Amino acid sequence: MKVDPAHLTSLFENATEGIVLTDRIGRIVLVNPAAQKMFGYKEEELIQHPIEVLIPQRYQSHHEGLREDFYQHPENRAMGHGRDLYGKRKDGTDMPVEVSLSHYQREGELFVMAFIIDITERKRIEDNMKMQQKALEQMATDVRKLNTQLEVKVEERTLILKEALKKLEESQEELSEALSKEKELSEIKTRFVSMASHEFRTPLSTILSSATLVSKYTSAEENDKRERHVKKIKDSVSHLNNLLEDFLSLGKLEEGKVTVTISSFGVREFIDDIIEEMKVIQKKGQQIICKYGGEENFTTDKRLLKNILINLFSNAIKFSGENKSIGIDITNNGLLSVVLKDEGVGIPEEDQRHLFTTFFRGKNVTNIEGTGLGLPIVKRYVDLLQGNVSLKSVLGEGTIVYLTLPELPEGER
Repeated sequence: MKVDPAHLTSLFENATEGIVLTDRIGRIVLVNPAAQKMFGYKEEELIQHPIEVLIPQRYQSHHEGLREDFYQHPENRAMGHGRDLYGKRKDGTDMPVEVSLSHYQREGELFVMAFIIDITERKRIEDNMKMQQKALEQMATDVRKLNTQLEVKVEERTLILKEALKKLEESQEELSEALSKEKELSEIKTRFVSMASHEFRTPLSTILSSATLVSKYTSAEENDKRERHVKKIKDSVSHLNNLLEDFLSLGKLEEGKVTVTISSFGVREFIDDIIEEMKVIQKKGQQIICKYGGEENFTTDKRLLKNILINLFSNAIKFSGENKSIGIDITNNGLLSVVLKDEGVGIPEEDQRHLFTTFFRGKNVTNIEGTGLGLPIVKRYVDLLQGNVSLKSVLGEGTIVYLTLPELPEGER
């Protein structure tokens, strides 16, 4: 079907992108209203002028060479390519832009068409988010400094951590709102705020619970109980500090820059401590049943393994009802095998293949608090430890998670 020329004219005149057409020697032949408004020129001020009139002075000589090279070897170029490009308005001010190029020949002459988008607002949002990231980094530094004063300021530290968590969650909401408005900024590091607040809940609950109990043990006879809870607080705050180190930037995780420190430790005592820590978030009547077999010691990163198991236990507890059992079977024969089974709500079959995707949540748990970060975090940790994780689930009956980890040579990498 032949296209009505009026449609093409309307498309050119009403396009929201700036459109500039140049000839073989770089002279402007056509410019649409959107481009005129974007650069502040009238049509007659641009026609037959070189395209470099729309380019900042500092880039013009370099651009002439690039333009000539393009004309020698023309090819269509989509927007992006990781380049920072700028245009120059009539008033002399710079404007960040994205540009795509296409070309065609008519009556033996080459014409080049540039499609231009003003991304000033996007750059503003990106700069604002970078400023917020720096603020989070400063917050992390402050928390690390406070950690050295823990022995004499337990109650003070608890209040500070609660305030830090509140600020992290507020920052998460602000960054998430900006991200929804500008999908192109999806790699900006808002995810870390979500990860940190998701991971903080269990150790922070331990701190609050133990801090309350410490204040009740005032007699000398109760010194052992008091010391035990002080140790829990120290361990949990140390765990929080490690989380800040590991999840401060998504780039650090994705680029493999999380430090893995391998050491040998007793698995049975390690598991017992985690189960004890989980008691603060268990629902009424819930119980964790543990079976252990094999060697006593295992060699891997103890901190990352703890993060993995806390995530898995937290999910099992959260998605199981009261008076339900959570079973964990552990076998240590040079290869650590962990099978964790709950009697929870289960996962729809069509959702199971997406569970290790960041921010994904099953459609049957949208009424239960969560960020969709637990299993993706587990998968990243397991990959760092060269292991495997998978799950099976039946809707309404529960979920089984299978985890295997190899022993690794001691040291840091």
